[in-house]
Amino acid sequence: MKENTIPPNTLTDPAKLIRTVCYCLSFVSLGLVTSSLGPTLPGLAENTQSQFREISYLFTARSFGYLLGSFLGGRLYDRLAGHAVMGSALLVMALTMTLAPLIPLLLLLVLVLLILGMAEGTLDVGGNTLLVWLHRHKVGPFMNALHFAFGVGAFLGPVIIAQVLLRSGGITWAYWTLALLVIPSALWLLALSSPPIQTIAEDGSTGQVNYLLILLIALFFFLYVGAEVGFGGWVFSYATALNLTDEATAAYLTSAFWGSLTLGRLLAIPIAARLRPRTILFGDLVLCMLSIAIILIWSASLTAVWIAAIGLGLGMASIFPVTLSFAERRMPISGRVTGFFFVGSSLGGMTVPWMIGQLFESIGPAVAMWIIAVDLVAALLLLIILILYSGRVRVLEIELDQPPVPS
Repeated sequence: MKENTIPPNTLTDPAKLIRTVCYCLSFVSLGLVTSSLGPTLPGLAENTQSQFREISYLFTARSFGYLLGSFLGGRLYDRLAGHAVMGSALLVMALTMTLAPLIPLLLLLVLVLLILGMAEGTLDVGGNTLLVWLHRHKVGPFMNALHFAFGVGAFLGPVIIAQVLLRSGGITWAYWTLALLVIPSALWLLALSSPPIQTIAEDGSTGQVNYLLILLIALFFFLYVGAEVGFGGWVFSYATALNLTDEATAAYLTSAFWGSLTLGRLLAIPIAARLRPRTILFGDLVLCMLSIAIILIWSASLTAVWIAAIGLGLGMASIFPVTLSFAERRMPISGRVTGFFFVGSSLGGMTVPWMIGQLFESIGPAVAMWIIAVDLVAALLLLIILILYSGRVRVLEIELDQPPVPS
């Protein structure tokens, strides 16, 4: 097992430290924006006079934009200064968040959410790719720290929205407050020099691109992000549709999910330096399935929903960064490869919440949790396939590297 501890000179290198902190701040901004849609969904539906079945297309548009941003943005980072791309993406996010609550037409709002998703996808790919280039095979703890920063923003987003809703009674100032909070990280990124573009492995080789392994990892991201966005985006509507609580408390319930996800990523920083990625991933998925089982068994209990939200947050916390660390150990990570992973994640974030929205009113709110449960079971099965296949690939690579046996 390859040791994955923080190199001694990392925290004493001012350039690396400043860049790492800046990436984390940009991911706080990303979390603020990402977690805003769920708690404001009823307000956006009211603004556009739409039903839940129609307003759920916002998830689709945003995730499709995220897909485009991941696919195209990954290539930008292999060609342009990374900080310029990330800073521009943050400014676009601030602009679209300013416009979103002012739009009375659903079609136009879908377009704005599409652009917002493109900016989010571009930023997400950039932060993860540049962090790998900065820390290479020691990236594990820093990757968890980066996604911990995202969780901080995702936790604070619904809290800020709830407080603004209590004071203003509308979503406009909630969106504008989040837009203002995004700007500082954009300006800081634009002021820093970017790390050099890297498209080769740490040992100097270009490496063989294993497209099947990339596909399996992208599919795993599809399932994981589908479950995360599905629960984070619909738990607010689930709780209010079943009359389990009021809107302000439901916003805090959303924060509990993102807050436990944040805490889990903080706890995962030392864990990632000691345990193998596959061990962490198995434990994460088992906790997720136990949590979703609680909400399925006691679906009419607000306490069960709170327990499930916290358990799912803790279980999902390290899946994304640990999977990226898993991939970094098995292939050279370029902006293009990271883009493929994020295409899979954006497809999951687009498909699963949309599916929930199509069935939410016709079948009932419980369908949201059943879809997430099936998603998690599929993710566990795929993880087993992924580990078996990647293990065979590594054995084959070791065999090919051995000198021929004398006859």
